[in-house]
Amino acid sequence: MKKIAKENLPKLFAEVSAAMDLFTPVKMADVTNWGLWDDSRVADLDTLKTVKSPKDVFFPQCQTLYMVHHDDNGFEISPMKLTEKPFCVFGIRPCDVKALTVMDQVFLNQEPVDTFYKARREHAVLVSLACHKPAQTCFCKVFGTDAAAPDADVAMWEIDGFFYLDAQTEKGSAWLDQFADAFEDAGDVSEKISKEQDSIRGIVETLPYTHLSLEGWGPGKVEEKFNDPHWKELSDACLACGTCTFVCPTCQCYDIKDFNTGHGIQRYRCWDSCMYSDFTLMAAANNRLTQMQRYRQRFMHKLVYFPENNNGLYMCVGCGRCVDKCPQALNIVKVIKTMGKENADV
Repeated sequence: MKKIAKENLPKLFAEVSAAMDLFTPVKMADVTNWGLWDDSRVADLDTLKTVKSPKDVFFPQCQTLYMVHHDDNGFEISPMKLTEKPFCVFGIRPCDVKALTVMDQVFLNQEPVDTFYKARREHAVLVSLACHKPAQTCFCKVFGTDAAAPDADVAMWEIDGFFYLDAQTEKGSAWLDQFADAFEDAGDVSEKISKEQDSIRGIVETLPYTHLSLEGWGPGKVEEKFNDPHWKELSDACLACGTCTFVCPTCQCYDIKDFNTGHGIQRYRCWDSCMYSDFTLMAAANNRLTQMQRYRQRFMHKLVYFPENNNGLYMCVGCGRCVDKCPQALNIVKVIKTMGKENADV
């Protein structure tokens, strides 16, 4: 176990960023999001939830796949280089680490493997920060995540002005060894860590959505849920803005487009949203013509289809971002409670 004083973090970040890319939550214009750290930026580890998750680090919102150039000799295709160097994601929360395991199921654990995503995952060192004070909109426990026990290369807790770091993988041990000069030996702090974990778990138990029931959802519930009349009732107020899909750490739908740069054709992929009317639009029309069908698809995918095909793994980690950001409060908690016939005030 290692420790570092909070005021010494900038020195650590300077050392790490000199050796590899370092991604941290950074505050800009009063908004905290993930970004590449440099000495002009201040890392913000106090804000519990970034607006967008660190999914962007592994699966960029816009990513060039290859370039096509044409001359008198024909066409030349130039694929983009895959990530080849290690980088660090510092301060990722336990729910966002869990979200990466969901993304892995899509991009790594079935064919074809996404080589861009694979390279990013293989070269990343995850330093995960336990949630000292979970927010009222958090419900990670519902989906099996422990906010007090980060499951990453390095687990980290903030206690009384110090950060305590514990390597949990060989990659994590190597990272701590590489920057050993920045840390102190923490000694036996098991009691201190245990007390902090008990405090976090105690807070989690008091949160309004911690005991949300998933009864009626999951594998084998397609017929029961598909024709439920509540879908129409819920979807009527949906604005189809797509905010939920863009802040969600597990949504992975994307579109592929071509752009003429004037020097060649850029083929790139960019995030898309199943809530948009032109999502999967083809010449023969759209697979889902109404907003009700699109709304139903989003939540059936997360709560029924995905766990059906992935050994019970839900496509939600309870981060609460959609609860925070949906302008109509038509988030996944509302769906679970309404369809579960509970009180739906969220």
